[in-house]
Amino acid sequence: MPLSRSESRQREKRDHRRRRAFQLSMIVAGSIILLTGVGVAVNQADGLPDWLGGNGASEELAVSSPSPTRDAAGGVAASASPDAGTETPAPEPAEDGAVEQPSDGGGGTDERVGLSFVGDMLPGEYIAPIMAQNGYDFPYQKALLYLSVPDLMIGNLELPITTRGTPVEGTPYVYKGSPEALSAMRDAGFDIMSLANNHALDQGVEGMRDTMRHLTEAGIGYMGVGENDKEAFAPLIREVKGIKVAFIGVSGVIPFVEMKADSHVPGIAETYETTRATASIQSAEEQADIVVVMVHWGKDGKDTPENYQRNMARAYIDAGADLVIGSHPHVLQGFEMYKGKWIAYSLGNFVYASYPKGQLAETGVLDALCGKDGDCELKFNPMLVIQSQPTPLEGASAEALLSRLSSISIGAEVGSDGAIVGK
Repeated sequence: MPLSRSESRQREKRDHRRRRAFQLSMIVAGSIILLTGVGVAVNQADGLPDWLGGNGASEELAVSSPSPTRDAAGGVAASASPDAGTETPAPEPAEDGAVEQPSDGGGGTDERVGLSFVGDMLPGEYIAPIMAQNGYDFPYQKALLYLSVPDLMIGNLELPITTRGTPVEGTPYVYKGSPEALSAMRDAGFDIMSLANNHALDQGVEGMRDTMRHLTEAGIGYMGVGENDKEAFAPLIREVKGIKVAFIGVSGVIPFVEMKADSHVPGIAETYETTRATASIQSAEEQADIVVVMVHWGKDGKDTPENYQRNMARAYIDAGADLVIGSHPHVLQGFEMYKGKWIAYSLGNFVYASYPKGQLAETGVLDALCGKDGDCELKFNPMLVIQSQPTPLEGASAEALLSRLSSISIGAEVGSDGAIVGK
């Protein structure tokens, strides 16, 4: 029986991921053998900007290529199953508002699904000259194995993808990205993008609709915007290994009230208060095993959450959320466990700026290994953005970033291996 277009695309993507992971693991292994054989010591800080310890700075920055597999006890295990990472394009809301994807054929009761998250993604604007010179895939190259291993890879898309649109007036920053950037994002491993943020309508409703269309054509799912509030608040549901995961996108940062999605108004799912968000969570809980809320909130540049963030996160969990993943502050914030469920208040910038400094350069990939009961084990893989590339850290540099994250977490500790545990 011939495969459907959707099934064919799923198989093609799985095969592509396996080939890419194998090729990269061979490169990493070959590099290690070569360096070991000739006894070469590599100073990876050479040629870096002086604020990163390059150009003769006395303290060497330790960065590394990611391991071709990751420890399942501490995060997302490398998947050898041909069914891992199932994805289908063109999500369409059902009558109840949910967007559901077919099962990938798994279903064991002991199965766990690997979900990984990054912060703000801006594949354009500030890094456009670098991508024009090096290709749209350039920002992902150093972190590629961390992006391709999880069953589902999720981020926050911080700009409209369109060649048209009318720039919004009255806001300090107005963004726009090329549709050509999406194939590289998809091939790097990204499956889902939240569009619920303050830049979703930077190019008006036309730009928002183009973004939705281009993501669908690229085979990347989305949530958090729509032609009305029913669509905007609708969960995107994916099934992997027999486990249904619902993703909801909401924003507490919207420039103008008319950008909020309503019954007859296209726009963004808002969470200035929690009524509609919690209703969406409760509906999703009835349809899925795991509910993930992606929320845009907080104060720009502040590495600890505001009180309202903590209150909202708890309201989401009380309503049935299993994971709450935040963005918008552009810096990393800490973690908190509440009633056995995890909150990541901000994952900072991931692909955003070319030469960010200080805390703006700190980033990483958050792994969540979750069972069907919604219980998740978390691990944070620390990275630093160098010339627009999130670059894995190792040694003292990794431990320093993880230690700082631990110090700003609430009732939680981040170990030297990145594992996050409750106190």
